Amino acid sequence: MYKNKRVSVILPTYNEKDSIKKVIEDFFSIKDITNDRIVDEIIVINNNAKEGTSEEVAKTKAKEIMEPVQGYGAAIQRGFMEASGDLLVVCEPDDTFIADDIIKLLSYSDDVDIVYGSRTVNHFIWTGANMGWFLRWGNWAVAKMIEILFNTNYLSDVGCTFRLISRNALIKIQDKFLVRSNFFGPEMMVRGFLMKMKCVQIPVNYKSRVGESSVIGNFFKAFKLGIQMIILVLSMRFRLEKKIIKLMQ
Repeated sequence: MYKNKRVSVILPTYNEKDSIKKVIEDFFSIKDITNDRIVDEIIVINNNAKEGTSEEVAKTKAKEIMEPVQGYGAAIQRGFMEASGDLLVVCEPDDTFIADDIIKLLSYSDDVDIVYGSRTVNHFIWTGANMGWFLRWGNWAVAKMIEILFNTNYLSDVGCTFRLISRNALIKIQDKFLVRSNFFGPEMMVRGFLMKMKCVQIPVNYKSRVGESSVIGNFFKAFKLGIQMIILVLSMRFRLEKKIIKLMQ
């Protein structure tokens, strides 16, 4: 627990068989100053994952949920439904993030509703991380678009999947989500800002992943995702997202 609040970690998985066990154990190993475990539960959302993934999860104390509707957004929304925590943390099980950075997110949860990680701050990008100029500046540019169009606080990354939301905030925003696919991240950000929630973005460590990403490992898929994010943001600015999202999914 964190300050008497129950902490849930949601890990959506598709192609992370070789790293998911380590990531689960890393989160469960984090302790507070009294040597009590901080993470109370880990929910793994198996989104038609690679064969053998369930066997790796079964070696841990995480709870696995099968989500047949394909897409990052569908997996995260299922995780939100299944998790029981007062504070819900989303992360990737590909070992690109450092579990200990959850302490940074939790420390801001006292003051804001949602805490977003950022992977674009130079000093936190590890050697070998898949954060070349296209991904780095592309994420930064779309983040700035959101910042300008919705008059938000400082943003530097739109695609970081390491984030925290309080239960109270989730209850208010959960029924507004429309995106089931990979551009769910910016939708969640914009929804929060539209509802005047208190949000902040902080830098987190970003390192090389185990295995290959099904999206950002391919330039053309990453480019397509970037275009989808831009279209999504613009459509939400002009309240046309219900029609546009239906066409893109």
